[in-house]
Amino acid sequence: MQAVRVAAAWAALLAGCGEGQNLSDLQAFMEAAQAQEAGEVEPLPPFQGAPPFAYSSGDRRSPFEPPATVRKLERRRGESSVTPNLQRPQQHLEQYPIASLAMVGTLSWGGERHALVRDGEGHVHRVRAGDYLGTDHGRIRRIEAQALELIEIVPAGPVWAQRARTLAMHSATNPKAPR
Repeated sequence: MQAVRVAAAWAALLAGCGEGQNLSDLQAFMEAAQAQEAGEVEPLPPFQGAPPFAYSSGDRRSPFEPPATVRKLERRRGESSVTPNLQRPQQHLEQYPIASLAMVGTLSWGGERHALVRDGEGHVHRVRAGDYLGTDHGRIRRIEAQALELIEIVPAGPVWAQRARTLAMHSATNPKAPR
């Protein structure tokens, strides 16, 4: 019974395709369209590029990065000027700006607290106090449950200066922390 219905449906559909139809108006339109001259397409105008633009704020913080918590450390009297140790081998996390790093956890290992830090490529690294991270010679001073504190050595005119920074724990409730 089902096959009969399908066959009847096909027969009804194909009935409109018969050769007995009057297609003279369609033939006339096709002949008129082919008899017309082909038009010419105008060439595109030459490309005029935009004048170059010099971006002068490249040394400032990107507006798309979260602002960092920066505290200036006071220099004690008689303290020698601070300079980074440029002779020591760099650690892996020193190639990433602080804004691209995120603290994602802590753990205790051998009686010592470690922090888990996600780098700019999404890999997680275990760090401890004394390790370096960030592009400003940042050395981890202390690791707490919700943040790690570090001291950065940054150029301040012709000399170097220390500043304290905090890298807060990244979580769903802390949207300002970098991902």
